[in-house]
Amino acid sequence: MSEPTSTPEIASTRALIIVDVQNDFCEGGTLAVAGGAAVATAIAELVAARHQRYAVLVATQDWHIDPGSHFSEAPDFVDSWPVHCVAETPGAALHPNLAPATAHLHAAFRKGRFSAAYSGFEGRLALEGAPVEDESGPLLGDWLREHGITSLDVAGIATDHCVRATALDARTQGFETTVIAPLTAAVHPQNNDAVFEQLRAAGVTVLTLG
Repeated sequence: MSEPTSTPEIASTRALIIVDVQNDFCEGGTLAVAGGAAVATAIAELVAARHQRYAVLVATQDWHIDPGSHFSEAPDFVDSWPVHCVAETPGAALHPNLAPATAHLHAAFRKGRFSAAYSGFEGRLALEGAPVEDESGPLLGDWLREHGITSLDVAGIATDHCVRATALDARTQGFETTVIAPLTAAVHPQNNDAVFEQLRAAGVTVLTLG
C-alpha cells in the first residue's frame, strides 16, 4: 500500500477520520459488515505506527434515537436497515479492536439522532456530560477548519455508504481527501469499483493495494 499520510512538513494540516467503526457494524452486530473487526484492527495498527503524522484524529459514530424510515423491520439494505447503533447502547460503542487507537483520538462526532445521516460531516462533536439527544456541538467540518485542517485521510465502515458519503462531503467542503481503501469494509463489496470511480470523479484520491 502506498504511503497514506502526509509528509512531516504538512502533518499539521492533515487529519485522520475513522468512520463508524462500531460494534453493530462489525461481526456479531445487528448490521454486521464482513471484515469490520479486521478493519478495526488494521486502523488501530495504522494509528499506533503513524499517529504523529496527523494533526488530529477523530472518529464518527452513528448515534440513533429515532431516525424514522432509516430503521425497518423489512429493510432493503439500500435506504432502510435493521435497528443499529442506538444511542448509548453497546452496539453504538467503538469496536474493542480499535481500542489501541482511542488514546490518540482528539474527538468523536455523533450523527443521525433523528435522521439517517450517512456522512460524518453531519456529525456534531460529542460533548462530555451532554444529554443523549444533544446536538449543540460544532459540526465536523467547522471543527476541522477551526483546527487548521486542509486535508483528510478517511477509513472505516462502510465503504459504499458512510465512508463514501463522508469522502464526498469532504471534497464538497474543500478538503483534500484520500480514502484508504484497504482500511474500509463494504456492505456490497461487488460495488467497490463503481464506488471508487465515483469518488475519483469527485476529486477524491483512493489508495488501494498494489
